Amino acid sequence: MKLLHALLLSSTLAMAAPDAGAQANTVPSEPHLLVKGNASRTVLPDRFVVKIALESVDMQTDIARKRVQANSERVMQLFTQHGAIADTVRADNLSIAPSTRYDNDRDVFEGTAVSRDLEAAFPTAVALQAFLGSMKASREVQVSTATPTYSGAARLRAELKAEAAAQTRASAKGLADAYGARITGLYSISDVAPSFAYGVQAGTWPTAPGAPDREDYAEGRSLDRLQVTGSRAAAPAAVGELLAAAPITYTENVYAIFLIKDGS
Repeated sequence: MKLLHALLLSSTLAMAAPDAGAQANTVPSEPHLLVKGNASRTVLPDRFVVKIALESVDMQTDIARKRVQANSERVMQLFTQHGAIADTVRADNLSIAPSTRYDNDRDVFEGTAVSRDLEAAFPTAVALQAFLGSMKASREVQVSTATPTYSGAARLRAELKAEAAAQTRASAKGLADAYGARITGLYSISDVAPSFAYGVQAGTWPTAPGAPDREDYAEGRSLDRLQVTGSRAAAPAAVGELLAAAPITYTENVYAIFLIKDGS
């Protein structure tokens, strides 16, 4: 029982720190346990995105429009030919605006600029590689790639949150049993780290050796986001060279405060 009383006294003293006014809104004044749950998983990306920017400038608007339309049709055909995922193909509306250049301290009208952006994702790096190999870029056709993504990210996030929440329940029960305490209810649960002292800088959470730095999760910063690691896809240096498909790590954290009573 002395250990439990010491633990509760430590918590009470911590809340009496100079920033106790701010902490009062995040932690209860009664005896409690503050626990953190963490879950992560590493997956391989299955969406390899390419973006095509089309633009043509001409004094005759219709000529510029027709060139952009012809390039759009060519790119869309290549999307289909190389197996772009149908529901990821996007074609923006045409944008038409005057085009000028700066020359000798004055704007010089060059004609009408007609532009359009296209985008699609391929299921494998090999498929994207094949598309890039057949895609001829020019001044009017600009090609770029984006960071590969994972199509099941939303479902995975939900699973990780559930795992992290379950971990908080198990941790709270283990701590309560170890000190002979009894959990009386759940005070709060969140994916935002509460502001607390507990012997460390307020707003941070101590990590085990080798664990990721959590300083980004300071007070007020939402944890409703993922820690994603991996490399950005880039156009290959030579034909035949495969794009990198680095794994992506998703991490979710949950913080829970359980109210407790002395079990005696």
